[in-house]
Amino acid sequence: MPRDYPTVLDLIGGTPLVRLQRISRGVKPQLLAKLEFMSPGGSVKDRIGLRMIEAAEREGKLRAGGTIVEPTSGNTGVGLAIAAALKGYRCIFVMPDKISQEKISLLRAFGAEVVICPTAVPPDSAESYYSVSDRLAEEIAGAHKPDQYSNDANAQAHYETTGPELWEQTGGEIEALVLSVGTGGTISGAARFLKEKKPDLLVVGADPEGSIYSSDKVAPYLVEGIGEDFWPTTFDPSLVDEYVTVSDRDSFLTARRLAREEGLLVGGSGGTAVWAMLKIAERFGKEATIATLLPDGGRGYLSKFYDDNWMLEYGFLERRAPGPTIEEVLSFKRSEEPDVPEIVFIEAHEKVGLAIELMQRYGISQIPVVRHEPASSLADVIGSVRERGLLDRLFVNQDALNDEVATAMEPPLPAVEISESVDTAFADFAEGAPAVVVAQTGRPVGVLSRADLLEYLAHHRTRNGA
Repeated sequence: MPRDYPTVLDLIGGTPLVRLQRISRGVKPQLLAKLEFMSPGGSVKDRIGLRMIEAAEREGKLRAGGTIVEPTSGNTGVGLAIAAALKGYRCIFVMPDKISQEKISLLRAFGAEVVICPTAVPPDSAESYYSVSDRLAEEIAGAHKPDQYSNDANAQAHYETTGPELWEQTGGEIEALVLSVGTGGTISGAARFLKEKKPDLLVVGADPEGSIYSSDKVAPYLVEGIGEDFWPTTFDPSLVDEYVTVSDRDSFLTARRLAREEGLLVGGSGGTAVWAMLKIAERFGKEATIATLLPDGGRGYLSKFYDDNWMLEYGFLERRAPGPTIEEVLSFKRSEEPDVPEIVFIEAHEKVGLAIELMQRYGISQIPVVRHEPASSLADVIGSVRERGLLDRLFVNQDALNDEVATAMEPPLPAVEISESVDTAFADFAEGAPAVVVAQTGRPVGVLSRADLLEYLAHHRTRNGA
């Protein structure tokens, strides 16, 4: 019997709900997040893209060979483009200039045309991406503008899919819903369904600082896809009980935390939603369940807030004073220990007893193992012997003093270039390395241990009167 295989459009929706277990430390309720970036197009907007096209087809507004024109921050465009690819429509998307290059490239990958407009203009300006999309829809024969900002299919898609999914996935045990607000379709549709099931549900809008929904003064902001400078007709504000205003900085830093602490690479709007959810969670007890939705993934923002230089440029990360170089720390060590050779090696065929003697003589805890001396290249360093490993070996068998070093050898110590910042060595220490081999143009010239770095930092802090 032939099987019925789905198309990509059949995979839209049904996204998983996961528990946030690390970022929620310090708050009592259970925090849940719905992963909309696992939809085929990578965002919650897949849900409305297909629905708006189907509605236009039913109403005769979009016919075979027609053109879809839509103002979008990127994600709605992808949702529309996926559906259009299977249905054979041309797509033209009009976007504000704050949108990441990754999103623009993604839309073009689906065969869409992209028009870029300035962000810092009023919505009624002829240059705004709303106005430009209106003009294109009028001028192009057979064109249709779904207009997510006024299309009833927007909120209806979430009433029919997102709300029921959340209700089923939580078993109806949900005390608060915190969603970032863009066109208002997601929060309007999902909240309407859930409040019909649970009238006392708290619905919170997470809104960027500068958006009209929660700010007295409308101003530009950098988070993409949420907030507005006008009130879309698709949004029913009566369903939102309160707002939490979130800064760009808090949105981006929270998104970065989600990646590093929860393994969830999300967009800035996800950071906005989770930051607001953490604030709301402070007023609930441990029996409560609070849910949010992560609208899109973070791969479209790798050149923006996931890039440290971009974050530094906008002042969202603090610039640290330049740290010392490896060479400075090594020079300090040598000045404090003039009788110790620049670097102590031991050949693999030597005895374990000699390794211990060298450690005692020079007051060191690890020695690089080499094929032969002198070691002219890092390739000559084949391993290391370490104080702890030798102690464990001798405690079990004192005759191991006569074993060859090769039998007690551990992996080589990490290598760092002498001209690099001490941050490089610190990163290796943080990952468990007891010491690092310092190289100069590929030749081993010294060893730095955790104790060496600690002594350097303590000395310089005292000297500077800190």
